[in-house]
Amino acid sequence: MQALRKKLVSVLPLRFKLIIKQQLSHFKIALSRLFAGSPLLATLFYTLFSSAFRREQYAVLKGRLAYQQQLAQSRDSSILLRRNIHRLEKGLIMQPRRAVFAEDYITETVAEYAAVCSSIELAELKWATAVLNEYFAVVASTPLIDKAKTKFFAENDKALVRLSAEELPASIPYCYANLPEQQVSFDALWQLMQRRRSVRWFLPQPVEKSLLEQAIAAASLAPSACNRQPYFFVHLNNARAAAEVADFAMGTTGFSGNIPELLVVVGDLSAYPNERDRHVIYIDAALASMQLMLALDTLGLASCPINWPDIEPREQKMAKRLGLKPYQRPVMLIALGYADPAGGIAYSQKKPASSLLQSDPQMPH
Repeated sequence: MQALRKKLVSVLPLRFKLIIKQQLSHFKIALSRLFAGSPLLATLFYTLFSSAFRREQYAVLKGRLAYQQQLAQSRDSSILLRRNIHRLEKGLIMQPRRAVFAEDYITETVAEYAAVCSSIELAELKWATAVLNEYFAVVASTPLIDKAKTKFFAENDKALVRLSAEELPASIPYCYANLPEQQVSFDALWQLMQRRRSVRWFLPQPVEKSLLEQAIAAASLAPSACNRQPYFFVHLNNARAAAEVADFAMGTTGFSGNIPELLVVVGDLSAYPNERDRHVIYIDAALASMQLMLALDTLGLASCPINWPDIEPREQKMAKRLGLKPYQRPVMLIALGYADPAGGIAYSQKKPASSLLQSDPQMPH
């Protein structure tokens, strides 16, 4: 049926295609007016007339299930531990700091620490151990906290077998004054941002893996909600594979064959037990991706972010090609390589700050 539809579309004159497209647009607008009157009607619309959000709903539920299943498994990183250790850090730096805090999740945190302290990677273990040590050193005594403290120090010996104790203080919260001195001027940053442009024409030259790893390391320093970093980058490091996957997206017509290497930015919904956080994969992955692209430019490399359309047949192709789990969602694609000096760059006029910065509507002007 789909092949027949494509055949019919291919033989229609452009004028008829535009008329049909316009009529379909009018029909969709009419449906939108009818069902946009309330959340209940909107739910009915997406149940009866549109499957646009079905993959998202399925992915969120699969992610919630995977989140619960991974808690019982040995692994090299723990989403739950990362989240709760970061929450402890925020409690430690609170002004003024409360005598008792984190009592509602410290038992859960220590239990997870005990479950994974022999398997998580060393940097994560070092951070968790240092913050928990600091927490129990300053928090006031309660029966629940005392019980968690006893369990933590019973497990602490296992962790210290893998760690050098004298290194631990480097992983606890610190004062803003201890940050490295700022050496990047606004003018230098402005120049970098002006230089960073979406490049679609590249030289047929491979990218050194060490440079890409430097850029990924820079990307990993981007802000992340509760430091969960619910994303990863799939690297397609040859032009054939890059072109194949770039063609899954819309908007790459005419230049996908020139992409030497490609990153697929994938968000992981198994990082969350609740639907309320389902959009964080897009926020965190986008923050990291922007930082990645700026880092690439400083390393002499060019990039182009490629929008990923949430269209079911394309989602199926990407999931099959990359072996993605149902709860792993493509966020965007990033083409990268060495820019062709003669390649064109779109001017892309940007909106002025005055139109992007809006005043609080509750405050008098």
